[in-house]
Amino acid sequence: MVIKPKIRGFICTNSHPVGCAENVRRQVEWIKQQPSIENGPKNVLVIGCSTGYGLASRITAAFGSGAATVGVCFEKEPTEKRTGTAGWYNTAAFHQQADQAGLQYHSINGDAFSDEIKQETIDYIKANMGKIDLVVYSLASPKRKDPETGELHSSVLKPVGKQYTTKTYHTDRDEVHDVTLDPATEEDIANTIKVMGGEDWERWIKQLHDAGVLAQDCQTTAYTYIGKKLTWPIYGHATIGRAKEDLDRASTQLDKNYQDINLKAYVSSLKALVTQASSAIPVMPLYISLIYKVMKQEGTHEGCIEQIYRLFTEGLYAADPELDSEGRLHMDGYETNDATQAKIEALWDQVTQDNFHQLADYEGYHQDFLNLFGFGFDNVDYEADVNPKVNW
Repeated sequence: MVIKPKIRGFICTNSHPVGCAENVRRQVEWIKQQPSIENGPKNVLVIGCSTGYGLASRITAAFGSGAATVGVCFEKEPTEKRTGTAGWYNTAAFHQQADQAGLQYHSINGDAFSDEIKQETIDYIKANMGKIDLVVYSLASPKRKDPETGELHSSVLKPVGKQYTTKTYHTDRDEVHDVTLDPATEEDIANTIKVMGGEDWERWIKQLHDAGVLAQDCQTTAYTYIGKKLTWPIYGHATIGRAKEDLDRASTQLDKNYQDINLKAYVSSLKALVTQASSAIPVMPLYISLIYKVMKQEGTHEGCIEQIYRLFTEGLYAADPELDSEGRLHMDGYETNDATQAKIEALWDQVTQDNFHQLADYEGYHQDFLNLFGFGFDNVDYEADVNPKVNW
């Protein structure tokens, strides 16, 4: 079939297998061009491995350090008549690249929140890898079923304490407009923490540790976004922020609980980028379009793969990584420094419907959005007839 993007709101409902393969290939080639990661990981588990920062983490570990990787994701398989999800095609492309490089890999498709998938992962590690020395937790999901109670929890994107009105950009209508968000209830906050907080990260580490598959001096990291003044009302001072605070709690607790293997647990704060998760958050399409403009002008713009390579080389595998007062690793400094933020805030105050395309880099935002789903690559023939059914 000939596959063209079907965009609805902040998501694309289909994806292109050849374009997704190109997306993965470019990231792999970039990593291959960098110096190898000194004292990098050898056996890596990536929970949420198929898109965005999780995919970049798997590529960086495999092709930057020669690591064997096991990845967990939850993706829809394609049929003869319907495309699979981008994450399905990304994972298939990763497998192909890893085969060519002679790297060990295994992918598990299922609900990472479930104990069944945790056990399947542990069984594979025991049989084929021995012990894991890095666990990356990069899940982004709107819902989580508690494995103990069976209750389904849904996260919400709401401010805490009071109603919040701000600018946003409606990608469908090409419109800058105001959006008002009602404050979260206590139940909203609790549910969001259940889905996006540290509980499942802790559960993964406990079950891996109890099974004896975590190596001595193992490291683990969960990803977060903290941002600055413009995004605090929807991040730091909002339901997501409460969930991210719970990640900090979990990180501290993990360090205390697993001193027997000298586990090091970090929350890693990364820059704002176009991902399937960020596209859904009010404020972020406008904010990201503005930071792209400023950071490209400054020569500091990075994508997922550049961010994660720096996280490995300057953070996780640096001799003396720099931590903030909460013990977090930060790769977001090019975005959150005062000088860059001052430029972004000035543009934020000026931007309107009339001047949006002059002040913001919407073209860059939209290009990255299309690339997430395998579209928009100049060397892919989107008029060609392709078979959507790609197997792992």
